[in-house]
Amino acid sequence: MAAAAGVSRGTVSRLLNGDKYVSTSAKMAIERAIAETGYVVNRNARSLVTQRTGSVVMVLSEPQEKLFEDPNFSVLLRTATRRLAERDVSLVLMIAADDSDRDRVERYVRGGHADGVLLISTHAGDPLPDRLRDIPAVAQGAVLGREGVIPYAAADDREGARQMTRYLAGQGRKRIATITGPLDTPGGALRLSGFCDVLGRRAAKRLIEHGDYTQLGGESAMARLLERAPDIDAVFVGSDLMAAGALSTLRAAGRRVPEDVAVAGFDDSAVAMTTHPPLTTIRQPLARVAEETVGLLLGLIDGAEYTGPVILPTELVVRESA
Repeated sequence: MAAAAGVSRGTVSRLLNGDKYVSTSAKMAIERAIAETGYVVNRNARSLVTQRTGSVVMVLSEPQEKLFEDPNFSVLLRTATRRLAERDVSLVLMIAADDSDRDRVERYVRGGHADGVLLISTHAGDPLPDRLRDIPAVAQGAVLGREGVIPYAAADDREGARQMTRYLAGQGRKRIATITGPLDTPGGALRLSGFCDVLGRRAAKRLIEHGDYTQLGGESAMARLLERAPDIDAVFVGSDLMAAGALSTLRAAGRRVPEDVAVAGFDDSAVAMTTHPPLTTIRQPLARVAEETVGLLLGLIDGAEYTGPVILPTELVVRESA
């Protein structure tokens, strides 16, 4: 390969291992030689030299069915796969919903099959991050209780919830309720905090219901809210998928949206445009969050120093539901 390109073996090696400091002319010559010769990198040989596997594990700490129900996970998976492919790194997806799953993930990673770990939807108290303490690991969204230990990138969940609650109040809504995500996740906890920042925790207490980021969970939580506080005139729901469920319950109860009850979501996922009416929601830049998360992990793998979390701003998107 080096002879075909007219460069040294060291230059070829540096380029194939991702070194940025290869001249443009040398890079073009090597790429031309690769195309002409059909050269393919021998990953086993390269891993012996670099001590790298060329793969990263994405660990989803949710039941498998949520991977297919929640459109946010497909965005994260697609973006991470593309971003890693730019470095010729493969992505392996593993589910870690229970202890046996976590044991399997730990065995796989400690068996030397991955260079690092992307933690997705990790709940507070999950033992897996500590069990992988000496492995490069980065979370999408903070791991509650481990914010200062595990590097992460995230959308500004708390400020996004403040944006939406202020908007609903500004529309003249007087009885604003919320349906949260699980409170052992950053989205659940921080979005509730943002809601209470605007309305006050004491005033909001009776108007809080908890969900699980599923459509069925949104339906059930909305039914409980209506039973306990039938006079609510707005509800801020902690995800678009749960908001779709809330809309279904309101429709069955004969409540008009937004005339009787304004409904707002969070995510601006594909779901937001398919509901009737389309959802007013908070757009979180999930693709950018995924890119930043992967960037942090690749930096750790390369030996870079972690300088703190990456927090990205959210945006209010107004549609017909509120």
